[in-house]
Amino acid sequence: MDSLRRPFLLAAIVLIVIVIAVELGAGALLRGVPPVGDATAAIRGALPPALRDALEDVDSDEVNDLASASEDIPGLGIPYMAVLDSIVLFTIGLIASSLVIGDRIQGRVQGCATLLISIVAILAAIVLIITAIILLLLMVALLLAAPFGTIAYLAIYGFFNRGGASAVLAVLLLLKLGFAVCLVLAQQRFLQNRGLVLLILCSLVANIVLSFLHGLVPGILVSITDAIGAIVVAACGCIWWILALIVALPSILKTLKARV
Repeated sequence: MDSLRRPFLLAAIVLIVIVIAVELGAGALLRGVPPVGDATAAIRGALPPALRDALEDVDSDEVNDLASASEDIPGLGIPYMAVLDSIVLFTIGLIASSLVIGDRIQGRVQGCATLLISIVAILAAIVLIITAIILLLLMVALLLAAPFGTIAYLAIYGFFNRGGASAVLAVLLLLKLGFAVCLVLAQQRFLQNRGLVLLILCSLVANIVLSFLHGLVPGILVSITDAIGAIVVAACGCIWWILALIVALPSILKTLKARV
């Protein structure tokens, strides 16, 4: 029961790599899906009656141009989950590295690797969070700037690909569950690692929360809740990377003292 079953550990690593690849790929593939032809009619149906008259004063060609631009705007929530899941991959990578290198060397390498990668990941997460906050504020400002700002918001951000995002999130959840099962099959003692268990649960909950946020509001507002979900997920990932950095500090200090 205590022996490490390497094929299952390798399968777990492959699955979490696929998870991150799908998350990053979703940023390139999941874009807005404006209606074919005239987008004005779709926007008119989403506008409250008090604002529909203002749409008549806007050139339909300009509305269609804005709507076509939504095809270049990716969702943020799914790609931002890579910030959280990358630390899952890093943690499992450290465990797998013990099979290749000795414990003494691993202790030194682990501390240095954690220090460098954590700093880069934390800085990247902060940049991503700030970017998402700016985009969220922009979308809210446009939505509330009736009538023409609202029309611009609907044309640019009102056609979020909720169906595609839902399918990707379902696939990601299955992959993550498969990863967790393979990890347990590799060695049941992984369940005793509370930090690892909490990290995996956090990743699963992030997946579920993002799905909930996508389905919580009407389609025209999903871009806003998606940005909120992206901020929350990236913040969780940033916190986990900070914790990893803190945990690695004793190992780094020990290595420095040994060299002195």
